[in-house]
Amino acid sequence: MGFGRNPHVAKAEAAEAKAMEATDVASEARAYLEAARLWDRAAAKEKAGKWRTKYEANAQAAREHADAAEQKAVPSVADLKAQLDLLRGGSG
Repeated sequence: MGFGRNPHVAKAEAAEAKAMEATDVASEARAYLEAARLWDRAAAKEKAGKWRTKYEANAQAAREHADAAEQKAVPSVADLKAQLDLLRGGSG
């Protein structure tokens, strides 16, 4: 890390890479939330301007990815009913 560099940027990028490589939905969501927190910290270190705006946008995008990952984990009511029907032997 050189002088004047924001250390949170590299950490946030690493958290996003970890989220992309996640094998399950829960760890993907957690990694994206961690990335969002780190992007917020990176933005807080910057003066108002281009970099701060970019880091804030990255934090928001990471939160949206986390929300999308969490939505993938929640089964729909129709899916739950279909599973219940299968467990009951198809009659229902």
